[in-house]
Amino acid sequence: MKQVEQGDRPSMGLLNLNEGDQRYQLTRHAPSEALRPFVKHYWIVSWDLTGLEPYPQHIVPNPCVNLVVERNNTFCFGPSGRKFSYLVSGKGRVFGVKFKPGGFYPFLRVPVSSLYGQPMDVSRILEVTAGSLEERLLRDGDNADKIGYIDQLLCAHLPAEDAQATLVNDIVQQIEQNREMLRVDDLSSYWKIHKRKLQRLFNQYVGIGPKTVIKLYRLQNAAEWMERGLHYDLVKLSQDLGYHDQSHFIRDFKSIIGSTPEEYLHSRHRNGERRGLMN
Repeated sequence: MKQVEQGDRPSMGLLNLNEGDQRYQLTRHAPSEALRPFVKHYWIVSWDLTGLEPYPQHIVPNPCVNLVVERNNTFCFGPSGRKFSYLVSGKGRVFGVKFKPGGFYPFLRVPVSSLYGQPMDVSRILEVTAGSLEERLLRDGDNADKIGYIDQLLCAHLPAEDAQATLVNDIVQQIEQNREMLRVDDLSSYWKIHKRKLQRLFNQYVGIGPKTVIKLYRLQNAAEWMERGLHYDLVKLSQDLGYHDQSHFIRDFKSIIGSTPEEYLHSRHRNGERRGLMN
């Protein structure tokens, strides 16, 4: 079993990670070679708050479908354009499969936008029940055995490679890596694809539009810059992100990150609350 390299800690997808190192653990693991056109990685979250106060875990969205195996809450979740939260308490574990942008569509064969706000039962794509996945993947034991099991299960339902899915994944990677990509027009010009075609591709393969994907990455970039102490001039930051209206930047930042930029800066040293970029 190969564990995915973490690199700089914020790239793991957890902001304010130092607050909970001993009580909250996240690891990511690579899929088999056959699944790499479709699956970005597997992720495993575990925590032990025995005798400690619960705390809110904030999840910042990304443009990926996640198959989430959680006790009594196992579903395939489509991308969302807004952050959500849950209360971490007691002791527990969650196992997830993070598909590449576009990588879930070949399994599903209907527009991924149909999952927006409508989690899907895993039996739709895998011949297995949610309960059996929970029993196999959430119990104590070797992570390598669990990853081998889900790997074999997905390979048993392996679809043909899809050139359009690969194209969409490349487009999303470009958005993620090129921080100058601020508008759909920029994307359309770079890839020489009409905006309407981009909209159709993202509706079918990603589940949210290209404008939303750009916004997610740019505002997550902003949060990471603030987390690392690299950016305190919020007016300049909003302009660098392509915002001409400061109030629009504040509104979008709050919808994705969960607080205003000023509140976020002030909360960096606050104990008992952590934010995450979804695994």
